[in-house]
Amino acid sequence: MTAQALRPLEGRRVLVTGGARRIGRTLALALAEAGATVAITYRESEAEAGRTVAELKERTAGAFAVRCDLREPSSVKEGVAEAVDGLGGLDLLVNNAGVFASAPLEQISVAEWDQMYAVNTRGPFLAAQAAHGHLKASRGRIVNIGSLGGMHPWVTHAHYCTSKAALHMLSHTMAKAWAPEISVNCVAPGMIVMGELNPAYEQFALKTPMQRNGTALDVAQAVLFFATGPHFITGQMLAVDGGLGL
Repeated sequence: MTAQALRPLEGRRVLVTGGARRIGRTLALALAEAGATVAITYRESEAEAGRTVAELKERTAGAFAVRCDLREPSSVKEGVAEAVDGLGGLDLLVNNAGVFASAPLEQISVAEWDQMYAVNTRGPFLAAQAAHGHLKASRGRIVNIGSLGGMHPWVTHAHYCTSKAALHMLSHTMAKAWAPEISVNCVAPGMIVMGELNPAYEQFALKTPMQRNGTALDVAQAVLFFATGPHFITGQMLAVDGGLGL
């Protein structure tokens, strides 16, 4: 097997927002394993970001973390600029950072609604906008992390579901607006379990055609598909849900 097949992202420069922990950490590590030089952003998880960077450096050269608050336009602009400067350019932006919350629809406050959209929808928009010129120059790619909740209504997660649905449409719009230089796709995870013990999770597994819940590695493999596949593929939604949404 050739080195290119083993490390298909060798020489590529990648930024993963929210890459310090949970799914974002797994995405960053998988991209590094594939050969990419990886920068991650974090907001409050400085210690976890440090540990993730140490793990990234075992897989790739030059990994680093940048503090960035996706709720603040100036922080996003500065954070992306710092990441691009450290990477020496940009080939792939993974808009992973997001928030999740549950509340009865009639009890969601305006502040809660706006916070959800600020991170899940406006944040990826701002990051992509800040990265646009660099990705255009490199004929790069964007992979947004949406959600099965953006494709199906979850009654106790209205603000989350609608923010992700908006991100899905944003992905389609960016793909059309920024072609042919930049490909833009979206991965929509379903029930992803990160090792938590919760009997309710088994109910989701039983309802899933593949008879199990998803893992962060499943999501990472989908991101790698869009990162390494044909640049011609753009504007696509890929549900990573084991068939739960069928």
